[in-house]
Amino acid sequence: MACNRVEARVSSAFGLSPVNPVHFESCQSIPDGGVMLLLPFLIECGLLSYRSYYDARRGYYTFDSLLITLAFFALLRIKSVEQSKQYNPGELGKLIGYDRIPEVKKLRGMIHELTDAGKCDDWGKSLSMKWIKEEEPELYYVDGHVQVYHGYLAELGKKFVSRQRLCLAGMTEFWVNSSQGLPFFFITAEVNEKMIEMLDNHIIPHLLELHTVSEEQKKKMGENPDYPLFTLVFDREAYSPALFKRIWEKYHIAVLTYRKNVKEDWEEADFEEIDVDVRLGKTKMNLHEKEITLDGYSMREVRRLTSTGHQTSMITNNKILTLSLIACYMFGRWVQENFFRYLCQDYAFDKIIRYSINEVDKTVMVVNREYSNIQYEVKRCREKLYRLKANIYKLQQNALKENQENENKKTDKTKEKKEKKDKKDKKTESWLEKTLALVEKAQEKEQELNRLIAKRKNTKYKIPLGDMPEKERYTKLHQESKYLMNIIIMICYRAETVLANQLAPHFSRAEDEIRALVKAIIHLSIDMEPDRKNSMLNITLYPLSNNRSQNALAKIIDHVNATNTVYPGTILVMRFKIATMRIAPSQDV
Repeated sequence: MACNRVEARVSSAFGLSPVNPVHFESCQSIPDGGVMLLLPFLIECGLLSYRSYYDARRGYYTFDSLLITLAFFALLRIKSVEQSKQYNPGELGKLIGYDRIPEVKKLRGMIHELTDAGKCDDWGKSLSMKWIKEEEPELYYVDGHVQVYHGYLAELGKKFVSRQRLCLAGMTEFWVNSSQGLPFFFITAEVNEKMIEMLDNHIIPHLLELHTVSEEQKKKMGENPDYPLFTLVFDREAYSPALFKRIWEKYHIAVLTYRKNVKEDWEEADFEEIDVDVRLGKTKMNLHEKEITLDGYSMREVRRLTSTGHQTSMITNNKILTLSLIACYMFGRWVQENFFRYLCQDYAFDKIIRYSINEVDKTVMVVNREYSNIQYEVKRCREKLYRLKANIYKLQQNALKENQENENKKTDKTKEKKEKKDKKDKKTESWLEKTLALVEKAQEKEQELNRLIAKRKNTKYKIPLGDMPEKERYTKLHQESKYLMNIIIMICYRAETVLANQLAPHFSRAEDEIRALVKAIIHLSIDMEPDRKNSMLNITLYPLSNNRSQNALAKIIDHVNATNTVYPGTILVMRFKIATMRIAPSQDV
């Protein structure tokens, strides 16, 4: 379908095509052409920086066209390569300068060719370094996201998925984002590593490699020994005072997180109302600070008192941050949660790209499944034992209560006294039988518990992966293809965010609707007119649905044109304008 460049295709098939066959023609009413407005931002965010790591590819379609196609798929909310079959291939092909987009089989083949080279890690690292150098952040948000797996090829460990409140098979990706929610990089856990392990062994070393220290920061650190290299913000999953102490003393890295096991409330009179800047504006919070010692390590504890009387406890070893900034950064974690939610809903974040699996290093230490099973049996046995003891205690308390009531109701009447005595003896006999039966069961459970505890003691908690039975041995999903798509998604999300930030000052209700406006722009129809004489690619965007959206878009068009972006594979500079409707004045109006 839509293959009308027969000679170019035949030449490429025989390896005779010496140049990239990107060629634009005059077209009108191309649906979803507004995505072209995002191309300058995609290039600026590093979409084509892959060229430093991959050799040029000969053929009808190039790697440039592949990456632009995949980025356009993501921005158009085409959730998978297969889903592209539901769209007109010729219309989408016009956006990339071809007669049609590649077939699904061709797309998958080119993705495999890219991922088999094993360069995605290097490309992702260079992009992360570029973004961190440009933004110079002093604070990073860290959080994990579980990619749930419902297939049968891979043997994955089970993780607790908070959004579904279930333990499901999957792989955990730990993401590092800026305070604005923009992604820097992610690291995939091999098997079932916790955030504490990932921070200590992977995330912090990776950040130390990428993080750049500005001259101003170097000066501040020289003047004040309490000034940190940077601050990590995360939830209770990585709570560990020993870890906090170690990374401060070793790397000079501060942390900010919620405190676990808070038992006592502070006096409400101690709290003070303080203005806190959040993304939606200024708000007032009741805050108070104390110095505490956790496992022998001194830290700052800050609590927020809500209107319901609840106290939210936060701890940090950053001595520079003010109370308002501590609250702002800690409660600002929702930007990363929203980032995950947005990507899952709009970008098919958890979609499997390549249906194959990779082996895991057999020397990796994993939790012994036999130990986990015994631990589960110990937990069940202990619960049953506690339940039996509770029932015994309840019987004893009821018997004591009855005895006290009978003592209070003593009477001198002989006949009644004898009847009550007989009744009491029967109750006592019944109580003894029940109690003895429960005590016997409790003793059996206690013996079973001791046996399980002894068995657990003789079972290794962690073993090398190679020691697991082959049928149960963990594997992992194909990592390189997921890495490639995650990089493209990060670039697309950043490009969207840059466009949204430029539109926001010109758009009312930007906090609520700016992303919806960006999506509306992406789905606009366009006219395209190449001007080869002046080396221009003129793109006319069709109008939006209302004036306020139209006015916001009109005010940034000049800025986009000022980038002088050349469409990859051509010498044509992209020039955008908005179509306007002119109505001749009527005598009747």
